[in-house]
Parts: sequence; C-alpha cells; structure tokens
Amino acid sequence: MTTATIGGDAVRLRPPRNRVDPRAVRWWTAQELLSFVPIVLVLAVLAMLIPGARQWLWLSAGVITVLGLASTLILPRWRYRVHRWEVTDDAVYSRTGWLWQEWRIAPMSRIQTVDSARGPLQRSFGLASITVTTASAKGAIVIDGLDHELAADLVQQLTEVTQATPGDAT
Repeated sequence: MTTATIGGDAVRLRPPRNRVDPRAVRWWTAQELLSFVPIVLVLAVLAMLIPGARQWLWLSAGVITVLGLASTLILPRWRYRVHRWEVTDDAVYSRTGWLWQEWRIAPMSRIQTVDSARGPLQRSFGLASITVTTASAKGAIVIDGLDHELAADLVQQLTEVTQATPGDAT
C-alpha cells in the first residue's frame, strides 16, 4: 500500500472495505421507480384526455417506461457493487460513482462535522446516510445506504475520535 499526504497527514491509500447495507438496493430501486412512474402516469392520463396528442403521449410514456425500467434494474445493483466505505482510526474512506468513480479520504484531523440523515423512504427500509464534512473544496463525504443503527454508532464513533484527534480541521 502506498501513502499520501493530505493536509499534512499521512494516509494509507487503499480501497474501502465495507459494502453498504444490502437493503440499499431496494431503497435505490424505489428511488428509481419514483423518478419515472409519476411521469408515465401523467402522460397516460393526458393521452386519455387529449385525443389529438394521444399517439405522441403514449409513445413518450412507452419510451420513458422502457428507459426507467432499464435504469431501475441496472443502476441500484451497480451502485451496490461499487459503493464502499470504511472508518479507521486515521481516516474516513468512501468510494462512489457509476461510470466515473470517486474515491474520497478524509483524515480524522480534517473532519469538521458528522451528520446523519434519514428521509421517509430511507426510514421505511431501516437505512440512513452519514455526511462527513471537511474543509475540502470537494465538499462533504456522504455514505448512503447504511443500517440506521450502524449509522448512529458511526456518528458517535467519529464524533469521539475527531474530538480526541489534534488538528485544526481547516
């Protein structure tokens, strides 16, 4: 393994070890469905109400349905394969992305805040996201699809570790 210096801190470069919770696939699938099903329903209703545009509205609904179903079947499983995270004594690691993958490392001394979020859909699947904010221009590290109890434990752990870690977090 190689090391890199980030903000004066030496961090080992390696892929993060942990997968997100398997329920994240169902959560991401539900998000995909919610992104196109309402549009298809509106187009279908309009097709029934507007005879002059019926052909184009049904065609549009069909194209959106095919593309939406393809993304619903492929993207959540791909995200599960790619997305990884890990918290060590030295840093928070994450890997995200689909076509362009992003690998982020936040040394403990650079962490400013740690937050947890659970939207209604996430709550229905027992999941949560954590956001690790640093002084980086790249923005916060977000780890989606964690079991909500694990996320709460990670927030507590990161809060304790970062408070005990010397550094100015700027």
